[in-house]
Amino acid sequence: MAQGKLTIFQYPPCGTCRSAVKWLQNKGYELDSHNLWEEAPTVEQLRKWVPLSGLPIQKWFNVSGEVYREMGLKDRLPGMTDEEKMALLASNGRLIKRPVVTDGRKVTVGFKEDLYEQNW
Repeated sequence: MAQGKLTIFQYPPCGTCRSAVKWLQNKGYELDSHNLWEEAPTVEQLRKWVPLSGLPIQKWFNVSGEVYREMGLKDRLPGMTDEEKMALLASNGRLIKRPVVTDGRKVTVGFKEDLYEQNW
């Protein structure tokens, strides 16, 4: 049942992340896990991953997160370039919607079972 290895950026106490990890492990994936709060993806990784996700960069932001609200990003993001947004995400993993999963060829952001069924 081994499916290969995936890299996952997550926050271990997060229920959504735990559900994603359990789902992936049940499918036989080996996970290279990174704690988003301690180790955010780099700008270089984001430059590669955002297009692979098929999502606009705005969808990478954890809009329900405390840091997002504290920084007033709802009003600030529309005036920022994608490069500025990537730099912001790379500077604080708490801004990133979680979990982020990649095999190097595709990327998913967040956890929805139907999305995972299609991709993993």
